[in-house]
Amino acid sequence: MNARLGAGLGLLGGLALLALAAPVAEHLLGHDPYQPDLFARYAPASGTHPLGTDELGRDVLLRLLRGARVSPAVGLATALVAAALGALVGLLAAWRGGAVDAALMRLADGLLALPALPLLVVLAGADLSGIGLAPDLAGGDIIRIVAVLALFGWMGVARLARAAALGTLALPYVRAARALGASEARVLVRHVLPALASPVAVATALTVAGAILAESTLSFLGLGIRPPLSSWGNMLANAQEMVLEAPWQAVWPGACIVAAVAGAGLVADGLRGR
Repeated sequence: MNARLGAGLGLLGGLALLALAAPVAEHLLGHDPYQPDLFARYAPASGTHPLGTDELGRDVLLRLLRGARVSPAVGLATALVAAALGALVGLLAAWRGGAVDAALMRLADGLLALPALPLLVVLAGADLSGIGLAPDLAGGDIIRIVAVLALFGWMGVARLARAAALGTLALPYVRAARALGASEARVLVRHVLPALASPVAVATALTVAGAILAESTLSFLGLGIRPPLSSWGNMLANAQEMVLEAPWQAVWPGACIVAAVAGAGLVADGLRGR
């Protein structure tokens, strides 16, 4: 394991431990991160509130820990869905070739050419209750954001998977296996899919970073994860009006976002360098 991969896994592992520690911290501090206390608004750091309180008197540390269960989860789920979809599309395009390849790649090119942020804002703010993604469902906000982000996150993975698959299918030993009568399923499973593992893994790690930033942006705009759930993005949104008077309100969630994105980026760099 190289240093960058180890550092990235260490950062992401630390955030995962913080997320797991949320119930323990709530028990030890004796606070509910979702319960307002207007008499304790913007309280400074203390033994009772180690990182102070927010505009509604809620404990910042506990909300950060709860946010560590949401923002990275959105990034990871988005990356896995986008990677699976992109790998499938890229593999199908390389395997079938011809009109299928052209149609799938033109679809990917068309989506890549669209302005992503305005479309994400429109889709994130749309009423999706008709397809079961209403925010009032348990986890509905998370499912909705993952679906929207994955819709615009698979194209890069598809192009990488297609390139790797085409390169592998053109290798002499793969052509020899086909000439000797190996089935298409055997060729794909034994030769093509292992060749996709490295580029798809790198693209997945990068997608985690991009999805965390995108979720934070949408939550900051009020279109992502909504109360009572905590995410680092909506914590930043709540802190913007008091950033000068209570700067810690923005510093802590911002630092968590930086750590998560840096961790995913280091993992991607480490996987690329292996």
